[in-house]
Amino acid sequence: MTVLRSPKPFLRALSGQVQDIPPIWLMRQAGRYLPEYRAVRAEVGGFLDLCYDPDRACEVTLQPIRRFGFDAAILFSDILVLPHALQQKVWFVEGEGPKLEPLRDASDLAILQPDAVLGHLRPVFETVAKLNAALPMETALIGFAGAPWTVATYMIEGGSSRDFAKTKIWTYRDPDSFQRLIDILVDATADYLVAQIDAGADAVQLFDSWAGALDEAGFRRWSLEPAKAIVEKVRARHPDVPIIGFPRAAGPLYADYAAETGVTAVSLDQGLPAEWAARTLPRDVVTQGNLDPMALLAGGAALDRAVDHILQAFDGRPHIFNLGHGIIKETPPDHVERLVARIRRATS
Repeated sequence: MTVLRSPKPFLRALSGQVQDIPPIWLMRQAGRYLPEYRAVRAEVGGFLDLCYDPDRACEVTLQPIRRFGFDAAILFSDILVLPHALQQKVWFVEGEGPKLEPLRDASDLAILQPDAVLGHLRPVFETVAKLNAALPMETALIGFAGAPWTVATYMIEGGSSRDFAKTKIWTYRDPDSFQRLIDILVDATADYLVAQIDAGADAVQLFDSWAGALDEAGFRRWSLEPAKAIVEKVRARHPDVPIIGFPRAAGPLYADYAAETGVTAVSLDQGLPAEWAARTLPRDVVTQGNLDPMALLAGGAALDRAVDHILQAFDGRPHIFNLGHGIIKETPPDHVERLVARIRRATS
């Protein structure tokens, strides 16, 4: 790993540099907890309309950068734009979340149109280009996509799920056709990430939010191996662009994921002990995380203690401060201000 001389602390951390003040950004940092986001959201019809509106998507991406001075901005979009681009019906219901016309069996794979993906997602790439031009010189831009396993669960369940029963039964009863779906998603996801990098993203993150639903064998086949394939495909086009993997709730399987996928960094959920991660994960893999979003919501002295614990655990290795998952919508913005100030004051 070659340490960069970059004006962007986020990229220096991803190159392996240990910094006195770790860079910070937060998953879901552009969102409903900010009044300025809610004002923009009220101007458009559906949630997907906002994702496909380059001017407004750029604006809401920039809002937390202006307010908090984070070291990285993450493209405002959603992991479900990919199945939408594959021509699956996707919509969002206020108060309920995403809905999809579900894939029922192998015959439904015929509705997917991989050749339509990049054309459909052109507005997203326009947003990336606008952000690349608008961000401060020291602020990195992160592109992202959902990992194949997580995206497949939405495509099959028709939305969120408690147990992912339909998806998991499919993997057991007809693994060959499920593999075809994963293969489609691997290729489309890699192309999508490459196009974001082409448009100006400095780094990309792969979100496998439901990796923890898999047993060990399933995790290897449906989470780890697809991530490895995506990393290889992206690196074939952009060998030096950092890739962050987030196999949420993978527990001790984080170690295999970090060692075998080829990712530059792993983003850690709050259920993973920070000391274990700092001690166990490969030294050449950067860590990111892993504050409990509830600690940020609670604020006060409890937040300070949680922040200090993470800073101490990862002291001496390259680390990016983040949450273990996304910001909770009820989080007061002044708690985020306190978090950023705590990190920069405690380590300066």
